[in-house]
Amino acid sequence: MSEAAKPKKRKRVNVRRPDVMTLVQEEVEKHFHSPIVEKLRESGGSLTIGKTTIRLAEQFGFCYGVERAIDLAYASRRVFPNQRIFLIGEIIHNPEVNRQLSDMDIVSLPWKELTEEYDDLTEDDVVIVPAFGAPTFFTEKIEKQGCHIIDTTCGDVMKVWRRVRTYAKSGVTSLIHGKRGHEETRATASRATGEDGKGHYLIVLTLEETEYVCNFIRNGGNSAEFLAKFDKAVSDDFDPQIHLKEIGVANQTTMLKSETEDIQRRVRLAIVDRDGNDENFQMFDTICGATQERQDALFDMLNKPMDLLLVVGGYNSSNTTHLVEIGNENLPTYFIREASCLESLETVVHFDIKKNSEVSAPNILSGFDKEKVTIGITAGASCPANLIEEAIVRVLALRGISRETIEKS
Repeated sequence: MSEAAKPKKRKRVNVRRPDVMTLVQEEVEKHFHSPIVEKLRESGGSLTIGKTTIRLAEQFGFCYGVERAIDLAYASRRVFPNQRIFLIGEIIHNPEVNRQLSDMDIVSLPWKELTEEYDDLTEDDVVIVPAFGAPTFFTEKIEKQGCHIIDTTCGDVMKVWRRVRTYAKSGVTSLIHGKRGHEETRATASRATGEDGKGHYLIVLTLEETEYVCNFIRNGGNSAEFLAKFDKAVSDDFDPQIHLKEIGVANQTTMLKSETEDIQRRVRLAIVDRDGNDENFQMFDTICGATQERQDALFDMLNKPMDLLLVVGGYNSSNTTHLVEIGNENLPTYFIREASCLESLETVVHFDIKKNSEVSAPNILSGFDKEKVTIGITAGASCPANLIEEAIVRVLALRGISRETIEKS
């Protein structure tokens, strides 16, 4: 194909027109708003009916970045009513939200690797980049295809990208605290190689992995063993003997804040032990503000007596999973996708994060059917208010309390 015949790169499309956004807000409100949740907020996050108390975390549910991504996705269909619209993977990690987009005929494309579906994209097509962002080779591909691009990448994620690009320019290896297969971490890693592709990164998830890296920093080790342990978690041509000399820490924005801070501390100490100072260590706080707020709000709520905790959200949501981890350390905690998981007073279907699967378990509520009970509820930044409302209504229904009673209380 000649240069003249190649598709032209399309600029990012701004769909946030006032006339469009007025209609979008009405539609989003209809799909995801909850009067019961708003009522709970206004009453200080607590509702008691008879012998049952519902306690809601001060911060929960949709954050600004998620709301913005959803608004842009809805707006794209209004601005392009008759064109094919595609989405790289999922807009956020919530099945209800992604179902709504599917009902609007927004088609999800594979996000783990470029497939032939990307070759079939045309200049008339619209492609939405999700809130997590996408690896550079994805965005370069859709630009090459000449598609209209709606970029919903969260601003907090882009802050991390700027940080790792700075590391790459300075010859500093990015140590990324995150899940190596997560969309956001993959997108960040692709930017950590820098504009010339010569930068390097290493992804660590656990403190055990961090200690292994710290031991290598202090004492050296077997490079082949290191690379085998961090398979698919390092940049091309990564050499631990060379690329652990200067390290800058960054993170997937939805990680547990305390764990990221622990990783930063351990890596810094390892470098100080090796070099006698921390001149070859850099760090920058890149935990998402909404993630931190929801974690802090849960810690605050746990200071009050509760019999159990429900965490509502998508099972593949990283920030929601960390709320479950916090809850599990303190009291019986159920990670539920939606209200239907609360099958009865005897049984609840929930996601076991250790087994990484949905399981059926005895419902602790069955032991309190005639006694006072306090139930805490929180949700990750990708969970809409209507799902939280449905969980509240279902819990109270199991306690013999109707929706009408809730609305009148």
